[in-house]
Amino acid sequence: MTIDQILNDKGREVISVGADDTLGDVAKVLDTRRIGAVVALDSDDSIIGVLSERDIVRQVARNGQAALDMKVSDAMTRDVVTVPSTMAIEVAMQLMTDRRIRHLPILRNDRLIGFVSIGDLVKWKIAETEAEAEAMKSYLSAQY
Repeated sequence: MTIDQILNDKGREVISVGADDTLGDVAKVLDTRRIGAVVALDSDDSIIGVLSERDIVRQVARNGQAALDMKVSDAMTRDVVTVPSTMAIEVAMQLMTDRRIRHLPILRNDRLIGFVSIGDLVKWKIAETEAEAEAMKSYLSAQY
């Protein structure tokens, strides 16, 4: 199964922000939308970073309340790992584990088409495991 299938299930909406938005404004978006990260885009809609709740918390720990007036560009992760929508989910999970990242922008033809979290992938994996267990139970009960 590929990431495309997860996007088909969860939707392809990507919440994005600009480099000059403040961390305080982004924190409100994260809270309102109940999400853990946003993609930072430039004026050409190219990815320039990812800003997560952890990035904001880190800045608040270092700078106190003043962090909320800082710009996204001052706190975002700039070395963004992206993956194609055709990537296998298991490969994406391994990449996220190896790189210790929780969010992946998804590209098709070098264009942003989605954003997944480790939670999205784990949810799929749990559903897959439950379906396999149910199939095994059905098979075994039919045999005996």
